[in-house]
Amino acid sequence: MTNKPKEYSRLLEGYLDAVEPFAQSDIYDNTLESSFEALNDWSLFYNLSEVKSWFILKQDESDMEVIDIPLNETEGWFTDEETGNIYHKSRDFFTIHGVRVKTKSRETEAGWDQPILEQVGYDGGLLGIIRKRFEGVPHYLCEAKMEPGNYGKVQLSPSLQATFANLNKAHEGRKPHFADYFENSDNYNGFQKLFDAWLAEDGGRLHLKRNRGMLIEIPEDFTLELPNSNFIWLSLYQIKALLRENAWVNPHIRGILAHV
Repeated sequence: MTNKPKEYSRLLEGYLDAVEPFAQSDIYDNTLESSFEALNDWSLFYNLSEVKSWFILKQDESDMEVIDIPLNETEGWFTDEETGNIYHKSRDFFTIHGVRVKTKSRETEAGWDQPILEQVGYDGGLLGIIRKRFEGVPHYLCEAKMEPGNYGKVQLSPSLQATFANLNKAHEGRKPHFADYFENSDNYNGFQKLFDAWLAEDGGRLHLKRNRGMLIEIPEDFTLELPNSNFIWLSLYQIKALLRENAWVNPHIRGILAHV
């Protein structure tokens, strides 16, 4: 374990020398190192088996009970009597309305009608992963996060996964963990934005929605306390290995790390 950081540095240097002649000049700055990270498990904290055991434990410990109820019994949500559109009492989060689709290039030339979810303001949320080096070795902060629609209730999620409604505390709860690191990353010395772009969402059920995806690297000497045991530092190799498990890694992690 103590030699792993030195081995990482030594082998990375050789890898970069070997592959740099083949790299395009306009790739992301971290692409070459990330491709090296994905080849082996460089984690200084856990091996892959330990990560899997941790995740299964988080699924087993989940106290979230999701009960299907009639839509007209959902508290805090209302139906507009004139349009039939559904909205939240805060007038934030999302609405449900109808669309009529006309096209001759899909499965049915007749088009179709359907309900669709529309994020208020269209810009859905902020999805961010924190990258931090420990003894020179990069790790990524992920969360075992419960969501009512998750397959298995708990999925591996980014460091921050929050709608702008949540960031503005429209739910009247607390501010999401690590939100300020992404919202105001320019105010922190040494924070680097490795990736920052608007990511498309599923247009079959979400109307014109997009999310801002970010990957930031914080300095190695920056003290970051994990708020609870749902957060874990993983290697890039481990994250990609967990993609082999059925529905463990959520689409937001995939979307942010797709550029590496």
